[in-house]
Amino acid sequence: MSQNPIGRSASGACLPALLLVLLAVTGLLGAADVPNPAGVKSTARIWDEEILAAIRIDRPHPPVHARNLFSLSAAMYDAWAAYDPAAAGFIYRGKHTAPDIAAARHQAVSYAAYRILTERYAFSLNAAKSQQAFDARMKALGFDVDNKAADPATPAGVGNSVAAAVSAFFMEDGALQAQAYADLPVEKGGYKCVNEPLVTGLSGTNVKDINCWQPLAIANAIDQHGNPTGPIQTFQGPQWLAVRPFALKREDSRKPWIDPGPQPRLQGAGDAQFRDEVVEIIRRSSELNPDDGVVINISPGAFGNNTLGANDGNGHPVNPATGAPYPPNLVKRGDFSRILAEFWADGPTSETPPGHWNVIANKVGDTPGFSKRLGGRGNVLNDLEWDVKLYFVLNAALHDAACAAWSVKRYYDGGRPICFIRYMGQMGQCTQKDAPNYHAEGLPLVPGLIESVTTETARPGQRHAGLPVGAVAVLSWAGQPAEPTKKHGGTKWILAADWLPYQRPTFVTPGFPGFVSGHSTFSRSAAEVMTSITGSPFFPGGLATHREPADTGLKFEKGPSQPVELQWGTYYDAADQAGLSRLWGGIHVSADDLTGRRLGSQCGKLAWELAQKYFDGTIVSKRGLFGYQRPKSSS
Repeated sequence: MSQNPIGRSASGACLPALLLVLLAVTGLLGAADVPNPAGVKSTARIWDEEILAAIRIDRPHPPVHARNLFSLSAAMYDAWAAYDPAAAGFIYRGKHTAPDIAAARHQAVSYAAYRILTERYAFSLNAAKSQQAFDARMKALGFDVDNKAADPATPAGVGNSVAAAVSAFFMEDGALQAQAYADLPVEKGGYKCVNEPLVTGLSGTNVKDINCWQPLAIANAIDQHGNPTGPIQTFQGPQWLAVRPFALKREDSRKPWIDPGPQPRLQGAGDAQFRDEVVEIIRRSSELNPDDGVVINISPGAFGNNTLGANDGNGHPVNPATGAPYPPNLVKRGDFSRILAEFWADGPTSETPPGHWNVIANKVGDTPGFSKRLGGRGNVLNDLEWDVKLYFVLNAALHDAACAAWSVKRYYDGGRPICFIRYMGQMGQCTQKDAPNYHAEGLPLVPGLIESVTTETARPGQRHAGLPVGAVAVLSWAGQPAEPTKKHGGTKWILAADWLPYQRPTFVTPGFPGFVSGHSTFSRSAAEVMTSITGSPFFPGGLATHREPADTGLKFEKGPSQPVELQWGTYYDAADQAGLSRLWGGIHVSADDLTGRRLGSQCGKLAWELAQKYFDGTIVSKRGLFGYQRPKSSS
């Protein structure tokens, strides 16, 4: 699996004429289960890669991009279903026929996709560049972008009609697309932050309520794609508390779509867990050093195979595809932890977590010998049918994951590790009650990890040299070096009040509350869908990999110190590592991660259950026109 996977071919190069011929040939064969010739991408795959390319050059807004992916997928599925006698469209329910069904679908799907993408990326960061790519793609396919007719007797008309229906449906879903996704004013129910910003360049924190999110004030701030942003964070996507999902239901519109209950709170319910998880983040930060001599086995035979919502696995006994045990994969812990943090961080030129799982799904479908059977059973589907159904259910689940996670973020307003550690560190320590630096809200002391600075330890040449006596120090990542392409930061003793996560100093932490982890929720929802649609939790061949070269594989600093290959046996293993990456990256605690996994599991399973009813057409009689139920408000 590549971290920088294939987007559009060669910067929007024209689709080869041979592809159009092959599409026509498959059309003459009818809509039977005939796979595309090797190397030929389906129309849906072509447009999925177009949106992934557009996401990579836009601002990273995971809920918005999840919604856009689902909107595109719904449009493509509905355009395909319009020519299928059994399948029910999600929004558009018209039924049509044509002399060449495959060719009609190719055209209808393209027009539906083009219209949705044109609408959604009209005001994106690189709108002109994305629009040029969309236009070039239509031209390469031989279609007129100015054909806006809605005549259902033509495939273009069907596609345009589908797009219009999808656009109208999503325009009223609560995302506030018409106002560029800006939140409502506070007096009309918009989010109000409890805390003033934390200035990352200064020591400590001025937090008012440590159990609530504190935005950051970052000098020369950039977003995850490297675009300049304002210096003070604002909550990105708080209105997703009210955004309509695909398969989720609730009784009270003021509460999360799936309510996991509150996060652990300092000096409140879950106080002991809160402290333990803060210590865990400091410990993980201390492990970001390839020079500490620690080697671990990250083979699927030793790492992963967890139960849901836990990190209790010891790997898989054998690879089911080969019947043999997985070979050991020994790596330096300090390399693995840094690679994991960056691989799943979805930084510059990436497609954000929802798009990342589209890339993974596409690569699964590209695996030689992979059988595209829905649920792992029945006839082999042609590539277009597989792709429209895959994208529909996968991106429905990812959209629901955004609704679930961001509604929890809005409702419970959980903080981030940088605030927790700095606050507790500046307060003191909570272990030695008779010491001058004792405070009930201080950090627990852990020898070799979290310590009070003493006269002896502060002497020149000692571990706390240069730090003020009486302060609390932590062994942690030293921060990005001045020459990150030539050096790695390693670890050293620093003031807890100065702690920073393993991130760029111009980014530090995402601009929204921590509880729950979006990465964990997105990833588990996708893993559930991939398991269900393929009929197996295992990647094809029982193994997926990603290799990073020595020294240049990392972007935050030099590394890894040697080539490292990430390996996953199952989709769940990959999803769990996505969640773990945020702990080593220092931007989530375990409660955020593990709770997110549980939410994501529900999102994925519910989306798969509901999507099948669209595929076989039974949704019409069971759930009504649009397949969702509006939430009932108790207000």
